[in-house]
Amino acid sequence: MTEETGSGAYRERPSLLTGAVVWTRAAADGPGAARPVLPDGCMDLLWTEGRLFVAGPDTRAYDPGGGPGRYVGVRFYPGTAPSFLGVPAHELRDRRVDLADLWTAAEARRLAERVDAAGDPMAALEAVAMERAADAGTPCPAPGPSPRPIRGDPFLVQVVGCLEAGMSVAATAAALGVNARLLHRRSLPAFGYGPKTLGRILRLQRALALARAGTPYAATAAAAGFADQAHLARDVKELTGLPLTGLLGGG
Repeated sequence: MTEETGSGAYRERPSLLTGAVVWTRAAADGPGAARPVLPDGCMDLLWTEGRLFVAGPDTRAYDPGGGPGRYVGVRFYPGTAPSFLGVPAHELRDRRVDLADLWTAAEARRLAERVDAAGDPMAALEAVAMERAADAGTPCPAPGPSPRPIRGDPFLVQVVGCLEAGMSVAATAAALGVNARLLHRRSLPAFGYGPKTLGRILRLQRALALARAGTPYAATAAAAGFADQAHLARDVKELTGLPLTGLLGGG
């Protein structure tokens, strides 16, 4: 889940857990005050005072609502959260679930109290994630310039890399030496949906990054892998419920 930017109440930084992001948001009061949380192929471990919960992989924008309070989250690299949580991603798709429903109530309460008591909840929640993830997954090369490994299934990291590069599902399956059916079967528990949906969501995120940087919409559509600007506009509206101008301009 990626919160649409536009409010100074939200900030994030790269996590010491490679591929992850740690973020914090001070909840804004009033309906419509908070920006929508957009699908991004990721899952998050979240804390707000007295509570730890999980945001499953989204297929549509999520309205976090209004109300006071601070939220902190660890956003995991796509496909890596299920090994951390011990739950297949598709069981949490489009859901927010208390950690006590996934782990033992005693453990969830102990960890929530630990973060509650910390002077820096971002660092405390990150430490919880790093400790839990220490024995999960297999180190494999991270995409991009970072020399640190992402802990996760190398196959799944390659799936993300291929789709992030704009490859089709068929081309991704061929590059990984599997058929489309096996690729879909491996993707569901890891990402929460099949590679076609994941590719569509990653393409949306590429387009939003380009548009935020000032790239004209037609050029954004071409560079991100859309057929044309109209295709971009349809996908943005279907996945977020808002027009592209609304996302970028806040209205």
